[in-house]
Amino acid sequence: MKKFRKSLKAAGNGIIETLIFERNFKIMLAIALIIIGAMFYFPTSRVEKAILTTVIFAVLTLEMVNIVIERLLDFIHPGHHEEVRIIKDLIAAIVLIASFGAIVIGAIIFWQYI
Repeated sequence: MKKFRKSLKAAGNGIIETLIFERNFKIMLAIALIIIGAMFYFPTSRVEKAILTTVIFAVLTLEMVNIVIERLLDFIHPGHHEEVRIIKDLIAAIVLIASFGAIVIGAIIFWQYI
């Protein structure tokens, strides 16, 4: 149990670090909170709520993976390296594609209410 609490504390510290220092994550979180509010404002079904919640957590999780990879690359290779730039661009593209997918899913679900 002690190990589990220590793991939870470390995870909480990671979330706090992200909330303090990562602007893009804060923007995504604000959008997520708006979508969650809309889920309960409009008469969305349980399935629609589940889909939206899954998509929200997927995008936020991918953004955190992006942050980790970028920080790790900056730590391993400080300064400019072309390969590092390419890797960062690729992981950013993954988050962008997931975000576009989330927008499409949100539009499909909320279109009927607008």
